[in-house]
Amino acid sequence: MRQIVCPACRAANRTPEGRDPRDARCGKCRAHLFTGQPVEVDGPGLDRHRNGNLGAAVLVDVWAPWCGPCRTMAPQFEAAAAQLEPGVRLLKLDAEAHPEAAATLRVSGIPALILWRDGREIARRAGASDAAGISRWVREALARAPATH
Repeated sequence: MRQIVCPACRAANRTPEGRDPRDARCGKCRAHLFTGQPVEVDGPGLDRHRNGNLGAAVLVDVWAPWCGPCRTMAPQFEAAAAQLEPGVRLLKLDAEAHPEAAATLRVSGIPALILWRDGREIARRAGASDAAGISRWVREALARAPATH
């Protein structure tokens, strides 16, 4: 079993192995657990997804609306979500709207990508990338990092 946090209501949902998780719906609000789109989060939402998704990695894009490279990368990050789900939950954190959350992540430059598995950071990088580069970086980082359960 893996545990996936609902992008709509943040409820934790267990999804059985062997079934296609792209069809899974939240047991609380009935929203699809995977939409092929990044999920916008604030600080508490980031914590909930980072620590509540078990068996799926979590990738956050820390960005700001005034950042040109961030705006350039946004559609690429969306395309990467379609490529990486359901094995990876993609999140977007607006550093301008939620500076306290960005500060706790120790982000020094944006756009910044941070990858977690089972609540533990396994990789990070700064700078814009295309969808293929994001997907490749995530897959390589996941292959290098041992699973924790």
